[in-house]
Amino acid sequence: MAVHERQKHARSFLMKGLQKLKPTSSEFCAYGQACLEMAHGVFELLRDHKAVIFASAIPRGSGKPDAPIEEYLRKDQVFLLERYFYFLETQQQSGLLVMDGTEKNLDRKFVRQLESYFTKTNVGRQRTQWTVPTLFFVASDMAYPVQAADLAIYCINWSFRLPLMGMDEPVRTEIRDQFLDWIRQLQFHGQGHRDGNVFETWGICYVPNPCSPGRT
Repeated sequence: MAVHERQKHARSFLMKGLQKLKPTSSEFCAYGQACLEMAHGVFELLRDHKAVIFASAIPRGSGKPDAPIEEYLRKDQVFLLERYFYFLETQQQSGLLVMDGTEKNLDRKFVRQLESYFTKTNVGRQRTQWTVPTLFFVASDMAYPVQAADLAIYCINWSFRLPLMGMDEPVRTEIRDQFLDWIRQLQFHGQGHRDGNVFETWGICYVPNPCSPGRT
């Protein structure tokens, strides 16, 4: 649709929602196009403000360890913090951890897990050099950066795959075609180091078994 036509029908779509009236097909179409325009605009803003994407992916149905290891961070969460640390190290800047609040008991549990990581493990203590070892919780409907992260997560979930790593779930082709290039462009790419070795690392990782011991 032309811009002015899309704006008119999208506004009508929203007004009919408030009035509990059924929108027309043109209004549905206009609202859908407006959502896509917004999504593209968000990725453009992320690029213009030099945003960097980090994410860890696990298979559906995994990530629920049995006691007693449930009080420790999962492997995918540790890998995410690892890559974030490498980025902060290259920037020589301290980094905050900001999360979308969920249920308070789950948030408290994650805080305990994070505290254990940063205080009881050698690697965690080392990474407090650049990562502020505490969490800040916000409401996503009041924090635009968290909403931008939600959009990136949604697009990663439905379009980003690492087939050689066994990440082979179906994709939504319409999301892949429009947003995968954005994800690849914004993904962190740098160097990591472990046991005296330097290696190439990326911001998005896939962990087949997030509760198994070791790094594989």
